Amino acid sequence: MKTLHLYLTRQVLATLVMTVAVFTFVLLLGNALKEIFVLLINRQATLGMVLEAFALLVPWVLVFALPMGMLTAALLVFGRFSADQELTAVRSSGISLVALISPILLLSLFLCGVSALVNMEIAPRCRVAYLGLIDRTKAKLTGGLLPEGRFIKDERNIVYVGRNDGRGLREIYIYKLDAEQKVEERIFAPRGSLQTTNQEVSVYLEDASVTRRNGETWMTSTWAELKYPLAATQIRPTKQKPGLSDMTFLQLQAELRELEGSFSLPNSRAATSQVLRDQLTELAKQKLDMTMPVLVQIHRQVAFSFACFGFTLVGIPLGIRAHRRETNIGIAIALALVVSYYCFILVGQSLQTHSQWAPHLILWIPNFIFQSVGAVMLWRANRGI
Repeated sequence: MKTLHLYLTRQVLATLVMTVAVFTFVLLLGNALKEIFVLLINRQATLGMVLEAFALLVPWVLVFALPMGMLTAALLVFGRFSADQELTAVRSSGISLVALISPILLLSLFLCGVSALVNMEIAPRCRVAYLGLIDRTKAKLTGGLLPEGRFIKDERNIVYVGRNDGRGLREIYIYKLDAEQKVEERIFAPRGSLQTTNQEVSVYLEDASVTRRNGETWMTSTWAELKYPLAATQIRPTKQKPGLSDMTFLQLQAELRELEGSFSLPNSRAATSQVLRDQLTELAKQKLDMTMPVLVQIHRQVAFSFACFGFTLVGIPLGIRAHRRETNIGIAIALALVVSYYCFILVGQSLQTHSQWAPHLILWIPNFIFQSVGAVMLWRANRGI
C-alpha cells in the first residue's frame, strides 16, 4: 500500500509541477504583454528590470495557476490510471478508491494552506511592488517627476519645464532659493534630461546659462554641461495606499475596522418610533454598502484558498470517468471547470457595491458546489456506480 501511495503521489507531483509551470508561463505572458514588453520593445526598460518584474508577478499568477494545475494533474493522472487498467488491478486486490487517493487529498489540503499564504500575504505584496516598479520606470523614463507646463517646488528649488516628450526636457528654468525663500540663482537651459537614483534626482543641462546674485548685482556664466541635483525626498510623489485588490489580509482587516469606526450607529434599542427605526435601518444599510467592497476582498482571499481541494475532489472521479490518456482532453476539461468556477468569483466582485445581493457569500458558492459534487462523484466511483 505504501509503495502504491508513493507511486501515485510522485505521478501527481510530477504532473502538477509541469501544469503549474505551463499555466504560470501563459499567465505571465498575458500580464507582461500589457506593460513590460511594450517598454522592452521601445527600449525603455533594461533586461534586469524585466526579470525583476517577472519575478514579482510569479506569486500573483500562482494564485490562479496552482488550483488550475492541481485540477489538470488530477484529471491527467487518474485518466491514465483508469485507461491503463491500473485502477481495475488495484480494486481487484481489495483496495478501495478512497484509501488509494488519501495521500492526494492530503496533498490538496496542503496546497490549500500554500494558497492561503500566497493569497493573503505574498501575492498582494508582490503585486504592490510590481506596480511600484512599473510606475517608477515610467516616471524615470518619461520624466514624470518633472511634468511639462508646471512649477515643481522642493525645499530649495523651483523647477519649470516647458516641454517633456519622454526622451528629454526642453526650456528648463530652475530658481534656487535661499534660507528666506528668495531667489539667489537662476538657471536656464534649452535642453536637458532627468536622471534618478535611489539617493537623488538630478537634471543634466546643456548650454546652461547661470545667473547668480552677488550682493546687489547679478553675474551670468555659461556651461556646456551642468548637473543640478534636486531634493529627491521632496520632489518624489507621495506613497499611496494600495487598492483593495492589492491589500494583504491584515491590511484589509485594518481597513474594515477603520471604515466601521468612521460610521458609528446609535443604539437601535433606544428607538421609540417607527420613523427612527427606519432611519437606523437605512444607516445600517449605508454602513454595509460602504464596507462591502472590503468584505468581498477578504472573503475572496479566504474562499479562493480552498479551490485546490474542491478541484481535486472533482478532478479525480472525473478523470476516472473520462477514461482517457490524452493530455489535450484533460486540459480541455480542466479549462471548462476553471471557467465555471471563476464565473462565480467575477460575479461576486462585480456586485461588491450591491450589498443586497450578499456578494461576499456568492464567492463561497463554487467551493460548496465543487466539493459537494466532487464528494458525490467520488462516492459513486468508490462504489463502482
